[in-house]
This record gives sequence, C-alpha cells and structure tokens, in this order.
Amino acid sequence: MDTGGIGINDVDDLSDEIEDQIQLAMDAADVILFVVDTREGLLPLDQEVAQRLRYIDKPIVCVANKTDESGMDPDADEFYRLGRGKLIRVSAMQNRNKELLLDMIAERVPHLSEEELMDEDIEPGEMKIALVGRRNVGKSTFINTLTEAERMIVSEVAGTTRDSVDVRFELDGKSFVAIDTPGLRKRKSVRTDIEFYSTHRAQRSIRRADIVLMFFDASQRVSQVDKQLVKYIEDNYKPCVFVVNKWDLMVEHMPTERWANYLRDTFQTMWHVPIAFITGQTGKNMKALLNHAQMLYKQTQMRVGTGELNRLVRDAMRRHAPPVFKNRRPKVYYCSQVSTQPPTIVMKVNNPKAFAPDYRRYLLGVLRDQLDFGEVPIKLYLQKRESSDGRDEIGPVG
Repeated sequence: MDTGGIGINDVDDLSDEIEDQIQLAMDAADVILFVVDTREGLLPLDQEVAQRLRYIDKPIVCVANKTDESGMDPDADEFYRLGRGKLIRVSAMQNRNKELLLDMIAERVPHLSEEELMDEDIEPGEMKIALVGRRNVGKSTFINTLTEAERMIVSEVAGTTRDSVDVRFELDGKSFVAIDTPGLRKRKSVRTDIEFYSTHRAQRSIRRADIVLMFFDASQRVSQVDKQLVKYIEDNYKPCVFVVNKWDLMVEHMPTERWANYLRDTFQTMWHVPIAFITGQTGKNMKALLNHAQMLYKQTQMRVGTGELNRLVRDAMRRHAPPVFKNRRPKVYYCSQVSTQPPTIVMKVNNPKAFAPDYRRYLLGVLRDQLDFGEVPIKLYLQKRESSDGRDEIGPVG
C-alpha cells in the first residue's frame, strides 16, 4: 500500500482523508517503508514521522530515495539519526538497489501458515477485475457505486487513489474482486516517484486480473496513455471490456455507434473487444457490464475438441488457401487446444515461416467467428511438425 504524503502539499479538503488512509495503511501493513529524500536531506518532518513510527510495533525499513549513485551514499548517512529500522539507499528512477530492497522486504514479511495463506488468498472461483485508465476517468466512483460504501477517497483532485486496492463485492450471489488502480498521467507531464510506481501498479493489476475493464471518459478523446494501456493489455493476452464512462454527458450529443467505431478505428487489433457505455455515478448499465465480464471469464475457460478444431481449420483452408511460400505450399497437419485462460491453440505445420501474418490473422478470425470464445484473446502457435509424426495434412484439400 502506498499512502499519501504526510504534511507536504496536502490539499486542505483532502488532508484529513489522506491522514486517515495513512493510519489505516500502517495498521494493515506487515512491513513499513519509511521513505526519505536524500537530495532534500533530513527534514523536521522526517523526525516527526520517525517519532510517530516509534509507536508502531512492525518491521520498518528506512528507504533513502533519490540516492542516484554511490557517490551520494554518504549524504544518506544522516538518516541513521532517525533510528527507525534498517537504512537502504535506493533510486526509484534509476532502479538502483531495487532487488536489494525487495529482498529486505521479503525477509521481514511474517511467514503465514497454510491455513492463514488460504484465508489471505482470493478464493477459487472469485473473478478478479482490474480497473485501468487515465486519472479522473471514474474508476473509484465505479467501485464506490458497486459497494455502496466509501472504500476510497473520491474527489475531483487528481491522484487521490494512490495504490491498487482490492475490493470484494457480490452480484447475484457471485463474488468478485475489483482491483482499483491509480489513474495514469501522460508520461511527459510528470516523472515523480508516485507516477513511476503508478504505472507499475497498473501493469501489475493487469497481470493479476482475470478480466480488465479499460475505462475511457466519454467527453475526451483517446490519449497516448490509453494506447499504452491497451497495448499492455493486448501483449498480456488479457480479456478486456472497453468501458466508456460518464456517458450521461454525451448521450444527447453522440450515438453510441459513433463512439464504438472511434474505438474500433483507434485499436484495430482489438476489434473483438466488447464495448460498454455506463454512468458510474448513477450505476447505469453497470450490472450489464459485470454480467458481460463474467461471460468473458467463462469464455477464457472453454475448450474445443480436437476433431472439431481440425474440421474448422480444414474448411477455412479450403475457402482460402495460404499463398505459396518459396515454391512450396504451406501445410497444416493437425491442430489442438493445449490450454485455457487464454485459450491456446497449437497448429503443427510444415514451415511456420510460410504462414504470412495476414494469413495467421485470417485463421485467427475464423476461430473467433466459429468458436465459443470469440471475444477473448486467443493464443495461436504454429510449430514445425516433428519428422517422426506421420499424420497427413488437414488442408487444403482438392
């Protein structure tokens, strides 16, 4: 958990709320990282924080950030005066001593019994949903509307959700875990530590999730940050719903089809992704969105029989044979689904390089159209058939 900063640059109407979050975070944490600034040096506020931590009976690591090189190490020595835990010199921007810090954290995390780990872990069958998008796109409001409780600070001030917070909720008797990520700014606007970590938290949430809800603001155009997030979702083969939030602001000015086409044109490799138009403030269309997300989750776990899969590919190659490659016709010998989440299909072929990207996309499109998992990512691998495998090719025939 990353808390808001203590005492510096707090917005008046939020300082009390952030202070409450800090106390909650310290109460819930297993290890506390006391972050100080080597460039700024030891400040009176650091001493106040150290005094506050004296009453916390938990492992503490004093992290001297912005110690960008070894020549700055002596500058951090004054933090020993704080007397709060082991001191480590790091640089978040330079990735200096990152692994060492992680090792120190791991050493101090209490070891849990198997029973405690089962209690701590997400229950089997609980669908994990990551909420990602730019800052102030309405992710925290979405969570609060779902849970009908102020689990997070919701405010017009950008960046008040400082960490990924897991929130459990139920819908029609089914349990979900929503991972609310911090909003992201354009990379060029700031290079602060919080922004650095926010990007990594968003990526971590995407990797953890079963389904990703990619939020867009109906009143704003797609940004470079949006494109980076969608690319990361695609690269990690995560099922996704494009969520156009605050639709109440645009419903009288633009048809949904126009916004949907705009997203399709912008993200041409993600044309299979469903699009939802919601108003998080009022809850409009949110239940339908979650029901659709649950459908996607089921799609990721579906399997297709080898016989059906081979017939499907054979028919596709009959309709549209692959182009000749170096005077040889590309051949597919057989196909099988080898895994789920995401559905993963392996085709044994004579030469994987003979199948051009356009033809691979054609085969992938056929699979999406004909199988029961057309709205989720599909991994398609082409592997060279072993010489000992004597199966005949499945297509094209005739």
